[in-house]
Amino acid sequence: MLSYFSNPIRFKNLAMRLEPVVIALTATLLCAGLLFGLVFSPADYQQGDTVRLMYIHVPAATLALGVYVFIAFMSAIAFVWRHTLADLAARRAAPIGAAFTFLALFTGAVWGKPTWGAWWVWDARLTSMLVLLFIYLGYIAVWRSSHDPMRSAKFARIVALVGLINIPIIKFSVDWWNSLHQPASLLKAGGPSIHPSMLTPLFLMMAAYGCLFAWLVLTGVRLDLEKAQIRRKRERAPSRPVIAPIEGAHSNG
Repeated sequence: MLSYFSNPIRFKNLAMRLEPVVIALTATLLCAGLLFGLVFSPADYQQGDTVRLMYIHVPAATLALGVYVFIAFMSAIAFVWRHTLADLAARRAAPIGAAFTFLALFTGAVWGKPTWGAWWVWDARLTSMLVLLFIYLGYIAVWRSSHDPMRSAKFARIVALVGLINIPIIKFSVDWWNSLHQPASLLKAGGPSIHPSMLTPLFLMMAAYGCLFAWLVLTGVRLDLEKAQIRRKRERAPSRPVIAPIEGAHSNG
């Protein structure tokens, strides 16, 4: 399966078929998630309506981690099987993951002000998320650091795999250290501890973010392949000979 879709033509055809479906899913899930989260879900008995930031913050934080795992997985595939599409997918995913990380940090600060009384604290979870943003930015910078795509790809894979160590630190930081951040409430033994009235819009928003990510990566990789195809055609096209004007051809004599 992996080798089958590593063919650029097959991938382009698959992407063109999937993009409209993923766009429709993204719009549907996003509208449903916002409707349930902002209208039908109840306010928290302690935090009031500020708890609704959860429907933006938690999916962004989850996707920030998930996208990085995707980048590391694609980088490992590129290392082992030398699939160019894996490098392209990882490169396209990085700015999206950085945007999710920034959104998680920003909404976390907005949520933290009324909850903790401060926009920012050097909490283990917050600090490790900030480190993740720097890793994303470093990964993007490595891709742009050289005019040699093969060299950039090689070092970008190393950065992606080394940076993977930060993911379990983020995940288990609330268990390993004293933290103001609440402990895990979704992925935990015994199942989620969130009421279904809040869990439903949360899952809808997480699915919407996931579909948005898939759409952006599919479209980005397809565009990269089309640009490469156009560039190859231009390089192979024979150059037209320059015909020098014949001396005296336009004279009246």
